[in-house]
Amino acid sequence: MEILDPAELNEKGKQAFQNKKFDEAADYFRRAADGYTLGRAGVMAAEAKNNLSVALLQAGKPQEALDATLGTDQVFAGANDIKRQAMALGNQAAALEELRRPQEALEKYEQSAELFGQANEGDLRAMVMKSAAALKLRSGKVMESAFKMAGAMEVKQNPTLFERIMKFLVRFIR
Repeated sequence: MEILDPAELNEKGKQAFQNKKFDEAADYFRRAADGYTLGRAGVMAAEAKNNLSVALLQAGKPQEALDATLGTDQVFAGANDIKRQAMALGNQAAALEELRRPQEALEKYEQSAELFGQANEGDLRAMVMKSAAALKLRSGKVMESAFKMAGAMEVKQNPTLFERIMKFLVRFIR
């Protein structure tokens, strides 16, 4: 049996109803309702897991924080919630960074920044790009860090005075 999203099931239910196939329509509508409920519950559960992850990270439990948020980005992707998908990837990156897994953390930060860009969340994108730049700097990749920081400055919607000065100075590095 093919899996359909709730909106498709609802439409099939309407078609069956119009064709006076009431049992079939009821089945479609039941499956649509279940899908909507499960989808909403899944998103809410993923949100709660991300909140848990942040709390665990703050409590100094990075492995538990990572475990809590793994897979939640996929739940948000399935719900077409790009902003929360990006946040979930950022939470995973922060936990990976604390676990001293810098390459994996950097990949997650970059995915997160890309999604924040798609969601037109410039300040959140800048914040994630700064985290990636700091990670590169700590790993001794000074030039890459400078370029990441410059990118972060470019997308920030309301940069501070310090950030504007840094943006100006980084132009000379390029």
